[in-house]
Amino acid sequence: MNTKYIDLINQSFYFPQEEFKLEDKTLQFHDIDLMELVEEYGAPLKFTYLPQISNNISRAKGWFARAIEKNEYKGTYSYCYCTKSSHFKHVLHEALKNDIHIETSSAFDIDIVENLKRDGKITDETYVISNGFKRAQYVTNIARLINNGHKNAIPVIDNYEEIDLLSQEIKGKFNVGIRIASEEEPKFEFYTSRLGIGYKNIVPFYNRQIKDNPKVELKMLHFFINTGIRDNAYYWNELVKCLKVYTSLKKICPSLDSLNIGGGFPIKNSLAFDFDYEYMVDEILNQIKMVCEEEEVDVPNIFTEFGSFTVGESGGAIYEVLYQKQQNDREKWNMINSSFITTLPDTWAINKRFIMLPINRWHESYERVLLGGLTCDSDDYYNSEQHMNAIYLPKYNKDKPLYIGFFNTGAYQETIGGFGGLQHCLIPTPKHILIDKDADGNITKKLFVEQQKSEDLLKILGYNEQ
Repeated sequence: MNTKYIDLINQSFYFPQEEFKLEDKTLQFHDIDLMELVEEYGAPLKFTYLPQISNNISRAKGWFARAIEKNEYKGTYSYCYCTKSSHFKHVLHEALKNDIHIETSSAFDIDIVENLKRDGKITDETYVISNGFKRAQYVTNIARLINNGHKNAIPVIDNYEEIDLLSQEIKGKFNVGIRIASEEEPKFEFYTSRLGIGYKNIVPFYNRQIKDNPKVELKMLHFFINTGIRDNAYYWNELVKCLKVYTSLKKICPSLDSLNIGGGFPIKNSLAFDFDYEYMVDEILNQIKMVCEEEEVDVPNIFTEFGSFTVGESGGAIYEVLYQKQQNDREKWNMINSSFITTLPDTWAINKRFIMLPINRWHESYERVLLGGLTCDSDDYYNSEQHMNAIYLPKYNKDKPLYIGFFNTGAYQETIGGFGGLQHCLIPTPKHILIDKDADGNITKKLFVEQQKSEDLLKILGYNEQ
C-alpha cells in the first residue's frame, strides 16, 4: 500500500520538477540542500536564491524577443522591475545585471535610484517609470532626478494636478506618461481603479493640459489591472479598451510612442501550476499590432513592469514543526516555530497560496493537518483555503523533527511584514540567508541578517533608549 508522503506527491503531481527534487531523502530547491541549510543556520529562516531573479528576467526577455520576431513587430521591448516588490539592495543589484529598467511608486524610491546611480548600477539611459499618487516629496524627488540630467525619467500622471505640480519644480521640458484607470473585475467591491485617469477622460485631459504645453511631452500610456495578465475575457476586454485609447491619442499626439502593459505575470504557487507565458506574450503583441494596423497608427514600444514575477520565485521560508495539538476528533494542528502573520503576511491578509513542502521525512507515512503560527491570534494559520487543497505532511513524531518549507515567497512579504521592525506578539523576524552561485557554478551562502533579539524590539518600543 502506498502510504508514504513521497507516494502521495508522485500520485498527485509530476515530480521531480525543474526546481524541486529529492536527494538523500531530503528536498532540494535549485540544487540547494535544504536540510544542510537548516543544520547550518537553524530554523526558522528565510532565504533568497539570487540566480532565480536573473533567470526569470531572461525567460521574459526571451518570450518577448520571439514574439516580436514572429509577429514582425516594429516596436522595441523594455523590461522594468517594480521596486515595491522588494527594495533590498541584493535584489536590485541582481536584477540590474540584466540590462533592465526600474518602476518606482513613492518618494523614497527615488533615493534608491540615486544610490544605484552612484554605485554605477544604472545610468541616465535607464528608464525610471514613476507611478503612484504624487505629492510634495515624491514630486520634489522626481524633479531632482530629472533636473540632474536623468533624461529617461518618465513620471506617469495619476491625477489632474500632477502636471502643474511637476512643472513647478522641473526645469525645462520633460516627458510624461498617463495611467489608465482600468475597470476592476466584476467581483470587486468598486468598479474603477482609484489609480489613474478614466478611459473617457484621457483624450480630453491631453487636449487640456498637455497638447499645447511647451514643457510637457506625452511619451507613454500606462495600462495595468489588479488581477495581472491572465488569459480570460476580462483581461482581453480591458486590453482592447486600452488600445482604443492608445490609437485615439496617437492620432493627435505624434510624440506618444510607448505602451506600458504593466505587470502581473503570475508565479508558481503549486506543483500543479500551469500558465502558458509564451502564448500570452505572443497574443498580446498580436492584439496590439492588429488594432494599430486597423487604426493605421504605428505600433508602440512595449514596456512591462514585473515585480512578483522578477523576485517572487527567488524566496523561501523554512520552519520547524514544534508540536501537534489534537483539538477534536478531526483537526490536528501542527504548530510551527514562527508566525504566518508576521513572516508570510499575504497568507493571512489575502489567502495567498505558496508552494508548501516538507524538507525531510518524505519516505514516512503522512496525515492531514492544519498549520498554526505562534501568535495568540486566531487568524495565524495556513489551511486548505490558502493551500491548493487539504494539507498533508509526514506524521508528527516528537522524536523526529519535521521541517517544512514555503517557496516562491520573495515578493512583498518582508515589506508588508515590517522587516526589522515590530512583529505581532513580538515574534522575532527570522534570520535571512542570501544564496548565490560563484563563477564556477558552486552554491555560496551568506547570512544577510540575524534573527531579531529581544533588545532590538525593546529599543523600538522605547525600553532601551541608550
